[in-house]
Amino acid sequence: MIKELGPGFRLTLAFTILTGLLYPAAITGLAQLLFPGKANGSLVTVNGKVVGSSLIAQGFTKPEYFRPRPSSAGSGYDGGLSAGSNLGPSSAKLLRGTTKMDDKQNEVADFDGVSLRVLHYCLDNDIPYESSVPLDKFKGADGNLDDAQLIKAFNDEKAPLIFKAMVEIPSDAVTASSSGLDPHISPANAEFQAVRIAKARGIAVDQIKPLIAEHTEKANLGFLGESGVNVLLLNIAMDEKFPVKK
Repeated sequence: MIKELGPGFRLTLAFTILTGLLYPAAITGLAQLLFPGKANGSLVTVNGKVVGSSLIAQGFTKPEYFRPRPSSAGSGYDGGLSAGSNLGPSSAKLLRGTTKMDDKQNEVADFDGVSLRVLHYCLDNDIPYESSVPLDKFKGADGNLDDAQLIKAFNDEKAPLIFKAMVEIPSDAVTASSSGLDPHISPANAEFQAVRIAKARGIAVDQIKPLIAEHTEKANLGFLGESGVNVLLLNIAMDEKFPVKK
């Protein structure tokens, strides 16, 4: 039995060293030599400071910036908790959203849903729409729209709120990717957002469109996937060419 265990132990040790140490070390060394930027996470720096990775989406909320796809990664855009919502196209939660009670027993939005995302996308980007109920009805004491009230209205079985954009909204503007960290948006999504950004930066929309085209990455090999715009890189370019006046 000892004679049989000896060769097995030696083979295990040899393959552990080969595949567990030598092979990873060789691949790491080659990656650092040939593709140092990508091997280290494709980090993006501005004025010597790391501001993100070109491979991972991050949230942008200010009106002067392009915004990425919605995210279900953790509380949103959490690189350590990459995930999608795993909700199907017929899911009531995905379409209309859900609410919950917070620690103070106030009803708040739990999951926003596509309907609420479309509503905010239209309002944020001056897109014409039709609503079965005036939206002022859903404003809170602070004068802002109450997302929880809107979600309840979308889920009202007797008389649900019907909100419709008068133009076709890009699907990536209101749905998350399977990872929740997709760094790209579609060119159409970027162009819709250009109206809001131009207004916030005090420039013309036509000044932004060339930058969108410049940062549009074509499909791999010309046919794999679709064209996309890297949100982080485009926002950096916007700050460099059209800085916000303070």
